[in-house]
Amino acid sequence: MPFSSPTPPSLVLTDCSFAWPDGSIVLDHVTAAFGRGRTALVGANGAGKSTLVRLVAGDLVPTGGTVTATGAVDLLAQRLPRGADDTVADLLGIRGRLDALHAILAGDATAERFDALADDWDVEARAVVALGTAGLDLDADDLLRPVSMLSGGQAVLAAVTGVALRGRPIAVLDEPTNDLDRRSRQLLLALVDGWRGTLVVVSHDRELLEHVDEIAELRDGDLRTSAGTFSDFEERLAVERSAVERDVRAAEQVLRAEKRQRIEAQTMIARRAKAGVKSAQSMPKILANHRRNRAEGTAGRLRSGHAEAEARAKERVDEASGRRRDDDAVRLDLPDPQVPATRRLAELTVRGRTTVLQGPERLGLIGANGTGKTLLLERLVGAEPARPHPVPGTDARALTDRIGYLAQHREDMLDDDRTVLEHVARAAPDLPIPALRDALARLLLRGAIVDRLASTLSGGERFRVALAGVVLARPVPQLLVLDEPTNDLDLATADHLVEVLRAWRGGLLVVSHDDAFLDRLELDGRVVLDGP
Repeated sequence: MPFSSPTPPSLVLTDCSFAWPDGSIVLDHVTAAFGRGRTALVGANGAGKSTLVRLVAGDLVPTGGTVTATGAVDLLAQRLPRGADDTVADLLGIRGRLDALHAILAGDATAERFDALADDWDVEARAVVALGTAGLDLDADDLLRPVSMLSGGQAVLAAVTGVALRGRPIAVLDEPTNDLDRRSRQLLLALVDGWRGTLVVVSHDRELLEHVDEIAELRDGDLRTSAGTFSDFEERLAVERSAVERDVRAAEQVLRAEKRQRIEAQTMIARRAKAGVKSAQSMPKILANHRRNRAEGTAGRLRSGHAEAEARAKERVDEASGRRRDDDAVRLDLPDPQVPATRRLAELTVRGRTTVLQGPERLGLIGANGTGKTLLLERLVGAEPARPHPVPGTDARALTDRIGYLAQHREDMLDDDRTVLEHVARAAPDLPIPALRDALARLLLRGAIVDRLASTLSGGERFRVALAGVVLARPVPQLLVLDEPTNDLDLATADHLVEVLRAWRGGLLVVSHDDAFLDRLELDGRVVLDGP
């Protein structure tokens, strides 16, 4: 990387806390440091990884403690600039310098322009070269063209290229593998491998997680670091889980023994009491009362001792059980759309050759970044494509109006100013609120989170809200159209999604660059877009 600094770059969290206004705790008095090297920030969807990224970037302020950085921080956000006025230069993070350069060359040579340029006279040339190296065939004029000219994967690749171009000592990448094809992923991995400063990567991508030096897991408001790759982290986690289970079993064994001893003692006390009553009948009353009082005292002490021992054993069981990782899992139930095997649902035409999706078939739509996969899906579902399709003779036609569509960019599906509950209520207006809450809870969207605005949600949470809208829609969709469904999903949720889609009895058309995910879906066929 092009940067150099006499002070080692680092990010430091000191007694850092953050909670949303609804009381949801993200960080709870966390102290941690990210020094030179590559750290992967992992955790379940909704754990607060993107919130932590925003704290580091300065977009949010801690409710307690501090976040400090020794060096300039670069951020590749999960949600890239995609507004009508956003350009390729905005993705690269050089819009200000590029505007200043063009203004100076046009004669507007003010001090403000020179300050904005910061002596970076070759910024335009370096940007074009960097994009070309990344496989994006763009010229200087393209730098100020709209982001919409790029596919989702090309936009992510351009943003990653911008991180390399700017070369700041500290970089934070939030889900950088989203939408990337195989070639683009290799370029990203090369960037990660060659990073010489401080790099924090938020990801659920197993391949990327094997290219880091440290794992930091965000869980229950705490941050735990572990040296090595994700495989090393999983191995240590498995060892810890085995140790906890041994401790639980040992504690439960002691508890059973204490219960058994208490019962045996109670049985013995009862027998002695019965025998004492019988023998008291043949002795003087004063002696009988003395013996009875002494026996009752002994029995009381015995009962108390066993009760205390059993209580201590129960506490040890609770303590050991409390160290278990109680990882909640998404539970999704897709309704049966009752699609006849002969029902034609969609037609996809690529270079004049038509493929028909019929009945409960599962098809994958694959191709490199920029070949028009998302454009074809938009055409299919009746959305307005951002640009003409780059492949001649390519079109799509829906043969049913019962389509459940999950767009590549989840922000396009959710209104930032509406709450989670409001979104699903719009999708299923006839369902009572308790039923909506139950459905959201199965997707781990429960409690105060259902009243939060969509703008505060992580990528994985946004996906689950959008998915809830599809699942609850009536009539039930006959065809599911999913564009990069594993983006932002944690590993457990992605695994469950595979199970659900394999059990789905309607039609499925899915776009993904995750070959392992597609293989596990056991597709009936694949439609290939090979570019213009």
